[in-house]
Amino acid sequence: MTTVPVPIPSRTQFVQEAIKHRILTGQLTPGQPLVETELAESFGVSKTPVREALKTLAGTGLVVMNQYKGVTVRTVDADMAREVYDVRLLLEPEALRRTVHAGASLDAAGEALARADAAADTSERSLANREFHRALYLPCGNPLLGRMLDEVRDQAALVSAVAWAAAPSWRREATEHREILRLALAGDGEGAASALHAHIASFVERAFPRDGADDARR
Repeated sequence: MTTVPVPIPSRTQFVQEAIKHRILTGQLTPGQPLVETELAESFGVSKTPVREALKTLAGTGLVVMNQYKGVTVRTVDADMAREVYDVRLLLEPEALRRTVHAGASLDAAGEALARADAAADTSERSLANREFHRALYLPCGNPLLGRMLDEVRDQAALVSAVAWAAAPSWRREATEHREILRLALAGDGEGAASALHAHIASFVERAFPRDGADDARR
């Protein structure tokens, strides 16, 4: 029986998704070096798909490539978290408002919420929560808006993973998710958007509270 070699792009995609999963579930921690040879050995591939995968992940903001320090998982700090969540605050409530006003199906959001509630561990819950938010904004009717939110989706998940590791607050977020979905299903676009805005803003402020220096600069 002849073995058909796996095309390089497929290997690259496999490695990219595997590294991303490890980062977003905390198996690879912020600041941790990502050594091509070690990753290649771990995944049973050459260094080429690993190198290409890391370049793509650098483009999405999950890893940092430095000429002197090599490649590392992106470190999450208050400035980074607020930048990412500021984009979400500007775009995500509006996308949800449009989703509701368009009468789009929210079945996927409900299914994601059920998966999050039934999750056996933090990694499963985190992935389900990402799908919940995406299911709210993706049917907004503006593909560009959806793609823009997709671009910060992984970075937002990295912020969440770091915040949950320090102080798990998923029960509170689950309650807020249910209220957001309830309002959206009731056709209350403004209420759902407002609840989503409050949900996003309160999370980043709890996880990365502003200190006196921040307040003085405002």
